[in-house]
Amino acid sequence: MTDSRPDNAPEEDFATLWEHMGEEFDYVEPKRGDIREGEVLSVHPGEVLVDIGVKQDALIAPRELQQMSPEELVKLQVGARVYVYVMHLDRATGAPIVSLQLAQEYEEWQHAHELVESGDVVKVKVTGFNKGGALGAFGSLQGFIPASQIVDLRRGRSQDAQADALAEVVGRELAVKVIEVNRRRRRLILSERAARREHRAQQREQLLEELEEGQVRTGVVSNLVDFGAFVDLGGMDGLVHLSELSWGRVNHPGEVLSVGDEIEVMVLNVDRERQRVGLSYKRTQPDPWADVESSYQPEQLVVGTVTHVVDFGAFVELEPGVEGLVHISELEEGQVADASRVVSEGDVLQLLVLSVDAERHRISLSLSQAPDQPDDLESMESPEDTPEGPIDQEEAEQ
Repeated sequence: MTDSRPDNAPEEDFATLWEHMGEEFDYVEPKRGDIREGEVLSVHPGEVLVDIGVKQDALIAPRELQQMSPEELVKLQVGARVYVYVMHLDRATGAPIVSLQLAQEYEEWQHAHELVESGDVVKVKVTGFNKGGALGAFGSLQGFIPASQIVDLRRGRSQDAQADALAEVVGRELAVKVIEVNRRRRRLILSERAARREHRAQQREQLLEELEEGQVRTGVVSNLVDFGAFVDLGGMDGLVHLSELSWGRVNHPGEVLSVGDEIEVMVLNVDRERQRVGLSYKRTQPDPWADVESSYQPEQLVVGTVTHVVDFGAFVELEPGVEGLVHISELEEGQVADASRVVSEGDVLQLLVLSVDAERHRISLSLSQAPDQPDDLESMESPEDTPEGPIDQEEAEQ
């Protein structure tokens, strides 16, 4: 074979020529940190050779082979395709010493970085815990879930209580998002709360597309406030206003519902732009006003309980969900300046029905035109207990 080097070419230029030849034939010398795909050439006790496309076959680190399980060793068959991580070159032979485990870890670190960018949710199994949080298996890597990022852990617990709560999480599979990756420091931080927020955001979008006025949905009461109750519909909360909790008068939602109650609600309105949903609880219940006109007629005597005293009169509950108004002019004969001087909340009264408007949910009542209050009025609590039909005014006056 003819030497192509010029006669006067120095010996040290041969390395340069070899490098140029490597570039021409796409040959790249292996170096620490390279990830190479290879093929298993031979398998012997304590020695596995892999062809990774370089001048010398690579040798899987003997210590790693000793630590592998029988199931993992079985997979190392001649002809199997594997990824390896180049650790270093053997000083004596120059053969690359490679690691299957580090290659897998490298791919998993890369995957973790991709998950930070994409925001995708993955599942991990909790394998243990320490005082700061839980440990989760992310492939062969160990991720850390801070206690503040675990949904079921309440803040403000004592150390012992938190340790007990973390112990209960061990063995569970959690949906998490990767929120921080630092391969050099082997830092992999996961968050169940962030995953839950992501999941609810997706559910919210889907729910807003599906909701329509008039639908009846099942939800769980998530919070009670002075002006109503919030109900989790499975992705977002809707509001049941105080006026939509019951057909009767309600001063606070706690009188009707409790947090955690599973209830049916009717969708009243959907504001997709502002992501708000108005709900009604009372409209899933029978409307007591539907049969009011057959139960109450003008000039009928009824018994009711004063529920609210206002400047212009008093509201009286005749039955659950049905209230009538005694206007201030009908409280007693003559001019009344202050309704509270005549009646008080909780008073049980016998009243005369003046008019009934079921469509507008209104019943007008009179105390001044009713006969004297009977002694056993406390026991007369329903229309059935009162005289039916119109009364004779002369009899009432006697």
